[in-house]
Amino acid sequence: MSETTTRRGGSGRFDALKTEALAANLEIPRLGLAILTWGNASSFDPELGVFAIKSSGVEYAELGLEDMVVVDLEGRVVEGSRRPSSDTKTHLALYRAWKGVRGICHTHSAHATAWAQARRDIPCLGTTHADQSTLPVPCTAMISAEEVERDYELSTGELIARTFAERGLDPAHDPMVLVAGHGPFAWGGSAMAAVRNAAALEELARMAILTMAIVPDP
Repeated sequence: MSETTTRRGGSGRFDALKTEALAANLEIPRLGLAILTWGNASSFDPELGVFAIKSSGVEYAELGLEDMVVVDLEGRVVEGSRRPSSDTKTHLALYRAWKGVRGICHTHSAHATAWAQARRDIPCLGTTHADQSTLPVPCTAMISAEEVERDYELSTGELIARTFAERGLDPAHDPMVLVAGHGPFAWGGSAMAAVRNAAALEELARMAILTMAIVPDP
């Protein structure tokens, strides 16, 4: 099969991966984590060295299997005729950096994004948060102008990985982060697990805002 045929029609080789990615992406609006075309989820197969991700600019209500694009770890599209999500390189950087991650979810859910825009970690204020992690949800530093100029999406993934390394955090135990000035990312052992972690992150962010409205310095 030619490369052109693989890119446009698909061989069926990646159908299971694309099906998992599609289901995870459809879960994002169902859980109230995104509106319009905001957000994306991807599913990674380490044996094949590829991941499937939502294509760019497609409404969730219109998503189908043909809207899942398969990308390798060099950033090349190996199946799909549409343009992959603008956040593809961020997913790519994290799959390269962390073994064991099989799914990534990025949203602009309101409460988690508010913390990211405030450039603040979400403190652990109670058992609901502690059920996810006893540590604060980390917020990265602001990305530098040089990194933005070089490659914003790739640099974002590298910034997340660097933040975890510098703080001594284990992505397997703390599967969520806030990117300063941008929004939340979450990951897990599957694409659906990543979306569920993104939903948990949004709820932790909301609860923390409510708690601090009652007691500003809990």
